[in-house]
Amino acid sequence: MKGGGMRTVLAGGRIFDGTGAAFADGDVAFEDGRIVDVGPGLDGDQAVDVTGKSLLPGLFDCHIHVTGRYEDFDETLTLHRPFSYRFFLYAGILREVLALGITTIRDAAGADLGVKMAVDDGVLLGPRMQISVNMISMTGGHADPWLPSGGVSTVFGLPFPGMPDGVCDGGEGVRTKVREMIRAGADVIKIASSGGYLSPFDDPKLPHFTEDEVRDIVATAADLDRWVMSHAHGSEGIKRAVRAGVRSIEHGTFLDDEGIELMLERGTWLVPTLTAGETTEAIAQDPKIPEPVRAKLRELGRPELEMFERAAAAGVKVAMGTDCPVAPHGKNLFELALMAEHGLTPEQALVAATSSAAELMGLSDELGTLEPGKRADVAVVRGDPLEFRTLADRVEAVYKDGARVIG
Repeated sequence: MKGGGMRTVLAGGRIFDGTGAAFADGDVAFEDGRIVDVGPGLDGDQAVDVTGKSLLPGLFDCHIHVTGRYEDFDETLTLHRPFSYRFFLYAGILREVLALGITTIRDAAGADLGVKMAVDDGVLLGPRMQISVNMISMTGGHADPWLPSGGVSTVFGLPFPGMPDGVCDGGEGVRTKVREMIRAGADVIKIASSGGYLSPFDDPKLPHFTEDEVRDIVATAADLDRWVMSHAHGSEGIKRAVRAGVRSIEHGTFLDDEGIELMLERGTWLVPTLTAGETTEAIAQDPKIPEPVRAKLRELGRPELEMFERAAAAGVKVAMGTDCPVAPHGKNLFELALMAEHGLTPEQALVAATSSAAELMGLSDELGTLEPGKRADVAVVRGDPLEFRTLADRVEAVYKDGARVIG
C-alpha cells in the first residue's frame, strides 16, 4: 500500500503522538508518504480499521549493529565461514528489527554505505538508517582487532572496500580517520573513548584517546557537518568525551556525578543500551567466548541500571539504543521496559524512543511524532503499548513512509 495520491486513514485508534502528551482517541491520515492530519472523524480514499489498537510513531534504535548476530560472538563459527556469508544474513536482521516497529536506526559500526543504499533503494526491507561505518579507536583500543596469535578478532568485522580500518592515534591520525569514514559514507562518527567488554585486551574503565585527540575528532567531524557518538564505559573516558563536545555518550556504565553535571551543562545525550546487560552472565559462562572477554564480565553485575537511575533523576537527555546484537536482535523493545523500571515513566521511555531519539539524530523535522508534515511512520499495536515486556509480540503492522511494510 503506497502513496500516489491515495489518502489513507488509520481509523479509530488510540494515539501516542510522541511528545509525551496523554494518549488520545482518533485517526491518522497520510498521503504520498506524509501525515496530513491527526484527529477524530477523518476521511480518506482508504480506511484501515484500527479500533481498540494503539498508534505509535515509528520507533528508533539509536545504537544498534545490524551486521552482526548474538550467535556470531562465537568466533569458532565466524572464522570458518567465507567472508561473504555475513552479507546474506543482513536481510533477515533488518526485517526483524523493522517488524518491532523500529523504522529508523543509527548503526553504531558495521553497516557500510552499500547496506544503507540497499534499504533506501528498496533492495532490502529494513529501517532507514544513519551509519557510522566503523568505530574509531586508538591502537590497542576497543576496535583494534589485533590478537597475540598474529590473527585478528572477527567480533567487529574485517576491513574491506567501503569499510576502512578504524585504528588511529594522534591529532593527524584521528583527523585523517574521520575523513576516511565520511568518505566511506558515515552520517555520524563513532569513537571509543574508553575500553570495552567484548574486546579482549582493553580495560573498560580506562580512558582511550587523550582529550585533545577527541577534540580533534569532534572538530574535524563538525567541519564536515557530522556529530560524534562515543562508546564510553569508564568515568574518565566519559568526561573527556563530554568536555570535547561529543553529541552522545553510548553505554555510560560508570558515569559519575561529575559526569552527570557535565552532561547537563553541555546538553550531551545518553544512549544507555541497558538491554545489552541482559546477556552479561550468559556470555561470561559461555566456553566458546574468548576467556579474556569472559573474565571481564564475570564480576560485572548490572552497574548500568544504578547509573541510569541517577542520570534519569538528574534530567540527563535520554534516547533509546540497545546495542543489539549484544542481546539478540528481536529483544530491542526490552530497552523500554528497563528504562521504565529504572528511572523513567513508561511515557518518558516511549518519548526516548520517538521524539527524543529523532532530536538526537537531527531528524525532528521529519520523524519522531505523529503530526502533519512528518513522514508517515506508524506502528500499530494490540493491547497496552506501555506493557513493554510483551510489546514485541503485539506489533501488528508497521508503516514506513506511508507504505505498509509489515503486517
